[in-house]
Amino acid sequence: MMYIDPHIHVTSRTTDDYEAMQKAGIVAIIEPAFWLGQPRTKVGSFQDYFSSLVGWERFRAKQFGIVHYCTIGLNSKEANNVPLAEEVMELLPLYVGKEGVVAIGEIGYDDQTEAEDRFYRLQLELAKEVSLPVMIHTPHRDKKKGTTKSMDVSEEHGLDPGMVIVDHNNEETVEEVLDRGYWAAFTIYPHTKMGSERMVEVVKKYGPERIIIDSAADWGISDPLAVPKTADLMRKKGIPEEHIRLTCYQNALTAYGQSGQMEERDWLEREPIDQTKKHGGSTVLRGGQTPRVEKGASGAVEN
Repeated sequence: MMYIDPHIHVTSRTTDDYEAMQKAGIVAIIEPAFWLGQPRTKVGSFQDYFSSLVGWERFRAKQFGIVHYCTIGLNSKEANNVPLAEEVMELLPLYVGKEGVVAIGEIGYDDQTEAEDRFYRLQLELAKEVSLPVMIHTPHRDKKKGTTKSMDVSEEHGLDPGMVIVDHNNEETVEEVLDRGYWAAFTIYPHTKMGSERMVEVVKKYGPERIIIDSAADWGISDPLAVPKTADLMRKKGIPEEHIRLTCYQNALTAYGQSGQMEERDWLEREPIDQTKKHGGSTVLRGGQTPRVEKGASGAVEN
């Protein structure tokens, strides 16, 4: 089976992760813009980061046979630096129309402050202007209240729930999210958030409709293989194969495909891997390493 990981921060992962992900069946990923572990202090650091999401990282994933998409947005944590956030808002329109951008996100609430609310609302309006889906980051603290508020505000701004993916759900939030017509995404983290065993029980209880499984793997303790591992556990627990396909592949494609930037043929008809290629003069290889060149690539040698 093919898998999509629709929330993974591969900028902070290694090439070994890319190789392992491809071997495990991951064909496409979505990388949401998020914070780097410490606050940025200049708008230029956001500009360089957004440029890397639509540039170098998209290239790097391709070098390992994975199609890379991203979401662009001002994350809720850094929305509290108001002067900087205002500058970032001026920057966003330059990036949301780039190739491979499938949503505005991840946006929403962290501490549920006035500043977070202000910039969340502005970005919902931006999503409407450019007809992109929205990826909502639900807060780690007071999650149920923040999740409800995220949806309430989204509806105040007239967004169709079918265009909004609410991420980082748990057993406390999933029922309301589904009942209100939103996509319910779940982050599978080791030792915290949702574990694979709990995810199996959620799918058993609610079924596969509008449920999306992701890893949100980043610079912390996380697992870039969380999606295929959860799929394997679901098989062992008797979850129907079609339910696995929906939650680990098709639902993400359907939700983010509404952007017009993500289609199945992107990976079914992808170009062969050719690690002789460079991006802005840079390569994924180091001196003495043998490039991987699949048959049919421009750098392939025919026997």
